[in-house]
Amino acid sequence: MAAQQVMIRWKVSADALERHQEMLQTVYAELESVRPDVLRYDTYQLDDKVTFVSFVELANGPGVLGTLDAFQHYRATLDAMCEEPPSLTPLDPVGTYAAEK
Repeated sequence: MAAQQVMIRWKVSADALERHQEMLQTVYAELESVRPDVLRYDTYQLDDKVTFVSFVELANGPGVLGTLDAFQHYRATLDAMCEEPPSLTPLDPVGTYAAEK
């Protein structure tokens, strides 16, 4: 199965921003602890500070995120924190470049 790549964009309310960021940090802490090798997950905060974009690459489909307790809790509460709910966009790669470190 080819890697599935998606972009997710959402906007949280200003009063939920601190809680949202704490929950995201918990998700990333669990990812660091578990270290699933079939996942790439990057989240960015846009200039307005309340809009976020994640880029997700799943080597074996979406299952790995759903197994993480922190992600399950985050996702179960995310909609209540949002002014704009998560919008998922599948991505079809055209090209990629990464400089060697």
